Amino acid sequence: MHRLFLGLLLLAGPLSCATTGDDKAERGPGGIHPDLNGYWQAMNEAHYDLERHMARSSLEEREGPRGPVPSKGTLAMGAIASVPPGLGVVEGDVIPYTPEALAKRDENRANWLSRDPEIKCYLPGVPRSTYMPTPFQIIQGDQEAFIVHTYANAVRNIYAEDPGPAPIDSWMGQTVLSWEGDTMVLTTTGQLADTWFDRAGNHHSEQMVVVERFTPNGPNHLDYEATITDPATFTRPWKISMPLYRRMEADIKILDYKCPEFVEELLYGDFRRHPLK
Repeated sequence: MHRLFLGLLLLAGPLSCATTGDDKAERGPGGIHPDLNGYWQAMNEAHYDLERHMARSSLEEREGPRGPVPSKGTLAMGAIASVPPGLGVVEGDVIPYTPEALAKRDENRANWLSRDPEIKCYLPGVPRSTYMPTPFQIIQGDQEAFIVHTYANAVRNIYAEDPGPAPIDSWMGQTVLSWEGDTMVLTTTGQLADTWFDRAGNHHSEQMVVVERFTPNGPNHLDYEATITDPATFTRPWKISMPLYRRMEADIKILDYKCPEFVEELLYGDFRRHPLK
């Protein structure tokens, strides 16, 4: 009976109907490279913490009589400020910080409310913008590409030819496009050290170089990976990886989420003649 069942499985072939990397992806504009045009989104917990983690009571905690409890600032948020568990997206599970950089990560986490740039609607940087819980759009031409994100309506102007070192550091950095077969490779340099990787205080310096790879895996999935190199913060290069999923709604689009006006009171409210209470 078992041999018959095994024989039927072998005749039937693989149970999965997913497209493999060996299949020829549909060609994009110009007919040379695969078509990555569309709206994509990550479906994981990397937005909270890149590393494998258990659920936590709050994004910012203090020590209570029987273990960690939410900080005073996040207490009223209840479960909204809690951290869901996540399997992690870091290859090898642990980000290889130097001892000094790890201490800064822990300090960032303990002061999340005052330090996370997302709270103040600063641009998210790379790679954080890719796995925030909102869609982004890849607009691909014959040789060029452009990426639009929902959060803060962040955009990435992508160079088809390397213009040399970025003239100035910026929140989203300078990105150069290349191709490795059917894989779109984006190399980003010149980012400000102010951006974080997630809500867990993971950080980097202005020396960081991010090399992202987008590889089609069927019509509605991309295999995404990003290799991070930053000798001022990490003991070696390290990598994250995850699938990205195509948003399938018929009317999907990137809607306005220009959040600077939402944080004006947070940033500048104390300068009012009569501050709000």
